[in-house]
Amino acid sequence: MARADRPALTPVTANGSPAHDPQDRSSPGDDPQGPGTPGHRPPDAESARRAVDALWRIESARIVGALTRYTGDFDLAEDVAQEAVAQALVAWARDGRPANPVGWLLATARRRAIDHFRRRGALDDRYAALAGRLVEGEASSGAEPAADRSDDLPWDPDRIEDDVLALIFVSCHPVLSPEARAALTLRVVAGLSSAEIARAFLVPVPTVQARITRAKRTISAAGVPFELPPQAERRERLGGVLSVLYVIFTEGSTATAGDRLLRPDLAYEAIRLARTLASLLPDEPEVFGLLALFELTAARFPARTGPDGEAVLLEDQDRRLWDRSAVRRGLAAIGRATAAGRGLGPYGLQAAIAACHAEAPSVAETDWERIVLLYEALGRVAPSPVVELNRAVAVAMAAGPQEALVIVDELVAAGRLSGSHLLPSVRGELLARLGRTAEARAELELAARLCLNTRERAVLLRKAAALGR
Repeated sequence: MARADRPALTPVTANGSPAHDPQDRSSPGDDPQGPGTPGHRPPDAESARRAVDALWRIESARIVGALTRYTGDFDLAEDVAQEAVAQALVAWARDGRPANPVGWLLATARRRAIDHFRRRGALDDRYAALAGRLVEGEASSGAEPAADRSDDLPWDPDRIEDDVLALIFVSCHPVLSPEARAALTLRVVAGLSSAEIARAFLVPVPTVQARITRAKRTISAAGVPFELPPQAERRERLGGVLSVLYVIFTEGSTATAGDRLLRPDLAYEAIRLARTLASLLPDEPEVFGLLALFELTAARFPARTGPDGEAVLLEDQDRRLWDRSAVRRGLAAIGRATAAGRGLGPYGLQAAIAACHAEAPSVAETDWERIVLLYEALGRVAPSPVVELNRAVAVAMAAGPQEALVIVDELVAAGRLSGSHLLPSVRGELLARLGRTAEARAELELAARLCLNTRERAVLLRKAAALGR
């Protein structure tokens, strides 16, 4: 569960709920009708912007994927897609949204790609093939592409799923750094702008732009093909894809720094991408394990913060606010993961832990013994100091603080999680429960100094102050 989504003692991993369907990216003012249809509103810049934004959020992966297959150049495909979006903002404000907006964007982007090849002076076989598929006169006339012409576009219904899946695997290629993978995935698969990604990870916009630029150059220099990895490599590469989505969601469910506990838009993008991945890889149980973890975690979002954005501890949350639809979706996803018969992986085990919380009527009635067992299993499958710290919290709830303190002190002695606020935070709570007030206060104050999120820091300082002097 999220670090501030906790009872007096709580697991450290993230849990929280969508106030809306993360796949619903339409804007209230979007006009679903084209020009000339009944009820069509006169075009204007704001309605065009909303229409373009909504369409891009939903269809960007398919558009960029189709253009990458069409041009054979990942970097060029993303560039011409962005140019088409910029042109749509002007044209749609003037003429209204076309009847086939996706076809319009693809046709415009394709013409941009043709222009690029021409400027490069490369009248080679690729240019000839591309030019030959243009409607006669379209490339030289300068006219806008036909709004509803989709029969001559790189949009093969039989290839759409492969295009999107290939785009995900390319964006998460192991040749890239973790930071570059996350930025590139959010840009080309989720359709977020550089400014949105920068706000999400609290870094300057130029930093994000540089990461994306380097990532595309690295992919090009490494000769990464735009294709699905061979079946033998797919499962190994899938781990990297899932880890990128996990990082994105975790940052959204409990922000590393800043003055907001949650960054729900970022979390919902991760959910949307996980749903897409699950639909494209229906036989991969760990994909459904990850999706289940996201859904069950997001189910708590409405109750995790108060009216002023302050963090609400798990024991104080109004569980009536939890999103039961998200809980049902999460439990169904766990069922899909379990049905494969291969056993639960790291994400599936974390989802099972989240399910224990989601199904419990209160903190006191939570099945902490089962959670301890699940953390022990997770520690064997994916050992880490954070998993051990989570296990210690569960042990404290199931068997008492003294046994848990032994686990935490072993982490301290080993120098693990050094510099993180998580370890002194949990240790301080354990010491408080044991009546060692002065030590507990010192640990909580240390945790507050190390914590970069102002909402979490406020919780820690409040606990320290409650222990007195």
